[in-house]
Amino acid sequence: MPTTLRPKIATILLIVNLAVVILPLGSLFFFRIYENQLVRQTESELISQGAVLAATYRQHIQSHTKDLSQYGKQVPLQRVEKINGVDYVPVIAKLDLTDGDPLPDRQDGRSPKTKIDAAALMAGKALTDIITEAQRSTLAGLKILDYNGVVVAGRFEVGQSFAHVREVADALKGEYASVIRVRKTREALPSWSGISRSTGIRIFVAYPIIANDRLLGVAYLSRSPKSILQQLYGQRGKLLLAALAIIAITALLAFLTSRTISRPMKRLVERARLVGAGDVDAMAPMARPGTKEMAQLSKSFSDMAQALHTRSEYLSQFAGHVSHEFKTPLTSIQGAAELLGEHFETMSSDERQKFISNIQSDTDRLRKLMSGLLEMARADNIVPSGEKTIIADGLQALNARYKVVDITKLVGAVGLSPENFETLFSNLVENALSHNAETVQITGRVVGGNVVFNISDDGYGISPANKDKIFTPFFTTRRSDGGTGLGLGIVISIIKSHGGTIEILSIKNEKGGATFAVTLPLVA
Repeated sequence: MPTTLRPKIATILLIVNLAVVILPLGSLFFFRIYENQLVRQTESELISQGAVLAATYRQHIQSHTKDLSQYGKQVPLQRVEKINGVDYVPVIAKLDLTDGDPLPDRQDGRSPKTKIDAAALMAGKALTDIITEAQRSTLAGLKILDYNGVVVAGRFEVGQSFAHVREVADALKGEYASVIRVRKTREALPSWSGISRSTGIRIFVAYPIIANDRLLGVAYLSRSPKSILQQLYGQRGKLLLAALAIIAITALLAFLTSRTISRPMKRLVERARLVGAGDVDAMAPMARPGTKEMAQLSKSFSDMAQALHTRSEYLSQFAGHVSHEFKTPLTSIQGAAELLGEHFETMSSDERQKFISNIQSDTDRLRKLMSGLLEMARADNIVPSGEKTIIADGLQALNARYKVVDITKLVGAVGLSPENFETLFSNLVENALSHNAETVQITGRVVGGNVVFNISDDGYGISPANKDKIFTPFFTTRRSDGGTGLGLGIVISIIKSHGGTIEILSIKNEKGGATFAVTLPLVA
């Protein structure tokens, strides 16, 4: 992805914080799912109330009619289900707000075309008080219609016909019917009421009252479902406080994320730029990283910058040393070659042999330098392989190679390959022998999880002036004898790559020579 298309952390954090604010508001649009459940719940409650009214009305009709088989209208038999040997006629709520727009408001009642049945009037009169009392609690419109669709019980519209109303017409055929209609209201609806479809509607249920295959009447019920938005509008003061609290919390989160993530990240990027420009002070870890992870990142960046800086200085110094060490023999070879080329015929044989010997000597020195540089490069790039060397076996092999080495038997192993173990101690022994040592003694002791080797010799020792120089690459006191000054550099590289240390314990011991201490981790 192009850099210009990558979002900033601050942008992502801003989007997240805005989402925290928008989600509570956006959730209003998901209320429709719950609103549909409220409509179904209202229908189910009306069905339950209608079933009770129907059962009560049926008993009253039976008490005033001798033969129900000749009463009312004949309708198809209802579907009966047997559950545990008992007959049930289930009526299931079926309304759905998503099935289309609500029907218009219910039409008014009309004058009946037929005479009201006497038994229905008596049953309705008996139920009127029950309906009136029930309406005070349920807030539902409750009516009982006879088998012609005329109201015989209810608070209003008694004696009027509703046979022309769609749901009542279906119920008069013996079918349960329910519809959603627009509700007329005297109260002004909130301006944002359009978000909710349950605002301004009313549920109408026409429950047929049937005995066997005879329609006795219809329980006609209606009620407005609960509206979520009306509840929210009534609590708008509290909602405003909640919205302000969300905004305040979001602002606090934005401040915290900016202070703990975005700002430290910008400072770290700026430090990287300064380090690239050569500012050594920018390598230090950040004083206020903000978070634990950012502190770890800052520390890792600082360690990496310090390591790269150290490596850069080392390479710079190393290049200078290499240039210096190669310059002298190359200059000598070039001079000798030029003299031989110009005066070969006039030179005596002794003079020619002298210049040829100088060329051979300087060539040999260059060969030793190249060999030492290659060995040092390998030592600088050693990656611990997981191999180990039994200390006693490694020192025994060293003793067999150098007869002048005196060793003390040690138990245990160190995490160096046998090759690196031999290279490490061979360079130390060679260094001692090159300084006129006749014997080299290696002793050791275990300290914690490490083994400390003491390497002592009886050679010339180290002068105080050279103590701080001996670990410098190419430093040697035997340049005239072909010394390259790379042996101790190779030793240091091997030791550091395996988590060990080396130090000078004595520049002049009781035997006259120097004593080094090499510490290496023990392994199982």
